[in-house]
Amino acid sequence: MIAITGATGQLGRLVIDHLLARVPASNLVAIVRDPAKAADIAARGVTVRQADYSDPASLATALSGIEKLLLISSNEVGNRTNQHAHVIDAAKSAGVKFLAYTSVLHADRSQLGLAEEHRQTEAYLTASGLPFAILRNGWYTENYAASIPTALAHGALVGGADEGRISSAARTDYAEAAAIVLTRPVEPGSIYELAGDSAYTLADLAAEVSRQSGKDIPYRDLTEEAYRTLLIGAGLPEAFASLLADSDAAASRGALFDDSGELGTLLGRPTTPLAETVRQTLGKD
Repeated sequence: MIAITGATGQLGRLVIDHLLARVPASNLVAIVRDPAKAADIAARGVTVRQADYSDPASLATALSGIEKLLLISSNEVGNRTNQHAHVIDAAKSAGVKFLAYTSVLHADRSQLGLAEEHRQTEAYLTASGLPFAILRNGWYTENYAASIPTALAHGALVGGADEGRISSAARTDYAEAAAIVLTRPVEPGSIYELAGDSAYTLADLAAEVSRQSGKDIPYRDLTEEAYRTLLIGAGLPEAFASLLADSDAAASRGALFDDSGELGTLLGRPTTPLAETVRQTLGKD
């Protein structure tokens, strides 16, 4: 039995899609906070179990009989280390034989502010004694593609990454990688540095948006504080605005770059090109 936490999230749903192409639905368990949001998953024959990262008792029940577990990192920044520890402890108690964890690219040396909780989780997982694999996911191209409608509306793509090169891949690429690791023999303790085959700057992204949309969309680079202020002014919560501004600033120093090609090698195919994600975002056939 293979379980996926956070199964109704954007990544979790894609992981289930890729797992269903490899194993019977009867072998899968979707662990979710709100089963009502997983009705479509259940309709595909996947067992749905309720649990919350902050509720150890619910995790113990949900992980009963599970052999392999994908721990998709929590989205509650600032509380993730404790939440992940609850899952790891429950997995160990339940006799889970293998746990894969979605970390962040180069977590051991990353300048990203959000990397610290990943480092702490990796250390906790290593000390747990559980057989594990760490999926150090790079940036999702969708993280930046989400800004395309705003860029088109205002006539410019705004960010704070300067000329930093970003080796992103589509979310489905990372989801497929997770499905592969969960369904193939993997050496315990394996760490995968996962990123797109090619890198781009935000100016390159703006140029691609311009090319496909037929509109002139330049890239406007801001300082970290100026970008944070702009995001708050646009209505984002301060904590989230700070995280995005910090991430761009770290990207300007190379935090989102990787040229190992490890993701494409694991997939056995090229990662999704930037141009394809832009095309999908623009709704082009």
